[in-house]
Amino acid sequence: MAVSCLGGVVSIDKGVLYVVATPIGNRNDISLRAIEVLQSVDLIAAEDTRHSRLLLQHLGISTPLQAVHEHNEHKLVGRLIARLQAGEALALISDAGTPLISDPGFQLVRACHRHGVRVSPVPGPSAAVAALSAAGLPTDRFRFEGFPARTASARQAQFEGLKAESATIIFYESSHRIASSLADMSRVLGPGRPAVLARELTKLHETIIHATLGQLSERVKQEPDQGKGEFVVLVAGAKKDRERLNPETERTLRLLMAELPVKQAAALAARITGEKKNRLYQLALEWRDP
Repeated sequence: MAVSCLGGVVSIDKGVLYVVATPIGNRNDISLRAIEVLQSVDLIAAEDTRHSRLLLQHLGISTPLQAVHEHNEHKLVGRLIARLQAGEALALISDAGTPLISDPGFQLVRACHRHGVRVSPVPGPSAAVAALSAAGLPTDRFRFEGFPARTASARQAQFEGLKAESATIIFYESSHRIASSLADMSRVLGPGRPAVLARELTKLHETIIHATLGQLSERVKQEPDQGKGEFVVLVAGAKKDRERLNPETERTLRLLMAELPVKQAAALAARITGEKKNRLYQLALEWRDP
């Protein structure tokens, strides 16, 4: 079966599980391909049919729904695999964003691979990546941790294990635990660690706050509205320990930085001192943007 779509033709193959990303907030963020797939499959496996039905009604889609969530997924996998093997096309969606990313669906996708059933992604929104793109923290390396542990002791132990992580760290958190999670992050990772609190992304009350962990913790305590909604917390990675430069080399670099652009200062300091230019440039950037 093939259905038309702006920009081309979307091919819907039988016997395939389509893993479809849906909006994390604004319903209009759904892709044209996702709409066509949801219209054309035989069944949509949804984390919460009540939530998903509102989206489908908004889009004018009447495809049958089946609730598949963390409490019943293991019971339904066999039945869904049988339907796929019989030639039906199914779509898997979560309440918001990309399925399996801190959402159900792993058992079904793994079973598909075990039984030779093709799985095809229909990419789209993900709260973690959306927050990272707007956070202003390094994006070259990041570590997605999902939701922190529920209990304080387990949560603090989890953060202890991340103290030396140099990549940007991404967490999800709920309104019920955001205050306690931020307090624990501040206590374990350090109140001065740069971080970003992204709340209600793509929704009416979207806020993205850049501060330190200590400042974010205090703000959520003092401003009740900042503790409501769904959260992505992004924490800057730990700075790697580096061998200190010769004091005279540091002095030379600082003097040149006071008069020249960073790149030029680093290049000239390298010529004067014999130190590697890239090392001086990275250090100069850290001094300029602490």
